[in-house]
Amino acid sequence: MSEPLLVVDSLTVTMAGVPVLEDVSFALQPGETLGLVGESGCGKSVTALSIMRLLPDPPGKIASGRILFDGVDMRTLDAAGLRAIRGDRIGMIFQEPMTSLNPVFTIGDQIAESVIVHRGLSHRAAFEEAAGLLDLVGIPAARNQLGRYPHEISGGQRQRVMIAIALACKPKLLVADEPTTALDVTVQAQILDLIGRLRRELGMAVLLITHDLGVVAEFCDRVAVMYAGRLVEEAPVNQLFAHPRHRYTEALLRTMPAANAPGKRLPSISGAVPAPAERKAGCIYAPRCGFALDRCATELPPLTASPHRLRCWNPA
Repeated sequence: MSEPLLVVDSLTVTMAGVPVLEDVSFALQPGETLGLVGESGCGKSVTALSIMRLLPDPPGKIASGRILFDGVDMRTLDAAGLRAIRGDRIGMIFQEPMTSLNPVFTIGDQIAESVIVHRGLSHRAAFEEAAGLLDLVGIPAARNQLGRYPHEISGGQRQRVMIAIALACKPKLLVADEPTTALDVTVQAQILDLIGRLRRELGMAVLLITHDLGVVAEFCDRVAVMYAGRLVEEAPVNQLFAHPRHRYTEALLRTMPAANAPGKRLPSISGAVPAPAERKAGCIYAPRCGFALDRCATELPPLTASPHRLRCWNPA
């Protein structure tokens, strides 16, 4: 086993002094894909933004923990150090390309910027590289698209442009935060196939944040399940889908269409993820769990060791 490319160690993040992430730890090996799953409000996107050091401060603050990328603690880097890594050795695909792309710059300008800044290419050479990247991500007549603006292309093409920007410098790590949100299923499949192909060709690691457990089953090597700002289960993807241990993971898997008969109403998980200010002592999932013990309400379960990490007093 090689040294991990990314190590998130005991990460705690607060918003206006209220913890939104608590003691989150995981590692990602070179070339590996880790899926980060959970309902909205569980802390997945905050984790991604914290890794990239893009969390607005204030109100956000990394209260404690380490974020090691290639052996370097991202928390110790100044603005220049972060600029040298972001967009170069780490690429990120954001949830909504229409708000992530600058509406007053052309597609060509926005892709070329990365290779000009990080690779020192001339303007002409950078635009040649941008055309090649658009071709790589499957946009037809790529050279003719360089002068277009984000509002002039479709949602699927905008997402491909975001991927082209993220991959412009052939990063070691790609952070993909809901890369197929708001896309139709055909385009979703094309985008995920593209990321998978580029991962194999470039040998990069991928941190995939998604609600879609079907995507995780097909695309990821390991999966980490988050609930209310904490990591509650992590395992190799085949092991977790075959033998989920945490009651929350078990409930999530029951909601998958593939786990239910066609035409049958999909089950749901009663209740909702508590807001950060409403989180109480003990297991935070206990109020929604049908298998909670008395101790679940007062004692926080510890996270067990690899390869199947678990935070539960009464596992399946």
